[in-house]
Amino acid sequence: MDLATLIGVLFAFGMVLMGIMSGGPLSLFINAPSLLIVLGGTIGILFINYPLKDVIGVAGVLKNVFFAQAQDPQGLIPTFIDFATRARREGILALESAAGELTDTFFKQGLELVIDGLEPQSIRDILETEIEHIEQRHRKGADILNSMGAYAPAMGMVGTLIGLVQMLQSMSDPSSIGPAMAVALITTFYGSVLANMIALPMAGKLTARSSEEVLVKGMIIEGIMSISAGDNPRIVERKLHAYLAPHMRQNTQEKGE
Repeated sequence: MDLATLIGVLFAFGMVLMGIMSGGPLSLFINAPSLLIVLGGTIGILFINYPLKDVIGVAGVLKNVFFAQAQDPQGLIPTFIDFATRARREGILALESAAGELTDTFFKQGLELVIDGLEPQSIRDILETEIEHIEQRHRKGADILNSMGAYAPAMGMVGTLIGLVQMLQSMSDPSSIGPAMAVALITTFYGSVLANMIALPMAGKLTARSSEEVLVKGMIIEGIMSISAGDNPRIVERKLHAYLAPHMRQNTQEKGE
């Protein structure tokens, strides 16, 4: 599990719960009608706004928020240096066995295209198209979560209006004012929590994950193209270092030494 996400969830919800319980019992903030209005209404709007398969598919995308392991871009450089060295010494076909051992399907696909002898521009076009589709899938998941972040507070306001209308209609009965006011206030609370503590942070994490993955895949394309061109291993290393922050380049050089 992603440690930052786990810490964030525990800390954010923990602080809110502590704040609630320091002023009264937690049961004061549990209201079934309010939950139905906010959660049910928000999910219903998502089905209106997006195709069914896209909304259902968000569940598969959400696992990237909690369980996705970011690739180490530094770790790719020694691999590419090794492949470039072997390709120059023994020929590109010497990498055929190495390609079969790769677990990264994108890396494996690119190396196999080079081994098959495709033109460099064709290889680049194929791999860049793959990245575009990956970005589109990630963007769709983040867009749905961002939409949830916009709709949830709106449904909270709808619940508030419902509660106020119910309260105004029953002003003559003091016993009914309290429950109506609870619906009015708690729906706004639920909408804010769903938007600002769940949907929007998850959308941000998915966007960050997508950027990290695109960076790594950009490095892979650069390394694949360098191997295809028969570049010197030192040139390959220089090209890939351009994708790293300066302090990461230094760490990579120290590891190489």
